[in-house]
Amino acid sequence: MSDNQYLTVTEALQELKKRGFTENFEFIDGMVCDMDSGQAYSADALTIVEHHRFEGMSNPDDMSIVYALVAADDSRGIIVDAFGTYSNSDLGDFLKKVNMQMSSEATD
Repeated sequence: MSDNQYLTVTEALQELKKRGFTENFEFIDGMVCDMDSGQAYSADALTIVEHHRFEGMSNPDDMSIVYALVAADDSRGIIVDAFGTYSNSDLGDFLKKVNMQMSSEATD
């Protein structure tokens, strides 16, 4: 899903967590890591099922892209990257390798 149905990053994070995307994913040393379990995932072990882009028109702090990810072991989590000048180019390159699920296939 690329249409942004949320007004703020905070709203997106809260709603995605309510829908089961509860793992805290971070990009560390070229892998997406679950900060709670310590599990690390390569790009081929992840699927992007939703992404929401915020351009910061009303709040410059909201210049971000929120990604909802599902891992091969069914872990579901969120990773956020800045949008524009402050984006993490290494994370961006990594996410380009991750399979993106079509919106009609998205899970609830």
